[in-house]
Amino acid sequence: MSARDEILRRVREAVAGLDPDPDPVVAPVGATTADPVAHFAERVADYRAVVVRVVAQGLAQAVAEAIPAGERVVVPPGLAEEVRAGVPEAIVDDGLTAADLDAVDAVVTACRVGIAETGTLVLDHTEDQGRRALTLVPDRHVCVVRADQVVADVPDAVALLDPDRPLTWISGPSATSDIELDRVEGVHGPRQLHVIVVDTEG
Repeated sequence: MSARDEILRRVREAVAGLDPDPDPVVAPVGATTADPVAHFAERVADYRAVVVRVVAQGLAQAVAEAIPAGERVVVPPGLAEEVRAGVPEAIVDDGLTAADLDAVDAVVTACRVGIAETGTLVLDHTEDQGRRALTLVPDRHVCVVRADQVVADVPDAVALLDPDRPLTWISGPSATSDIELDRVEGVHGPRQLHVIVVDTEG
């Protein structure tokens, strides 16, 4: 018997005969914030990501300002025109090879949901987000989040997500630490994360 099997056996023994609680777990009072969008922006910035908030009319300019001059940019085929307007010379992904993706500097995508409590972006890789490789290979990821896509916490996000879709959860730029606990960024994905939060009431 493996260690995993032994742990599962002990868990099963411990809960044997217990009735599952039919009521959902309710977040304690004070666990949610009055302004989840501001809380989301604060938590994303804690991860060393760049966060800007704009109104819809300023979206294209914000996207353009997130990308240094001369960088090659790729976008998914279903990215909204108001976002693509910020990168008119962008390359549309039509099945680019890994080598092609490695030759671009940045990617611009939408997202499915933003989680205020953790500052996490979740992509479900629909047409405006593209395939997973698109958001993992380029060194800079510019992600657009509408304010109405921000939810309070993980259970709220999970309730919106389709478990049959591939999901990518992003909490800041890709980073890890070596044995000396020195932070190294960009090992498994983009080193630069730039999040543009669009205030939908603006």
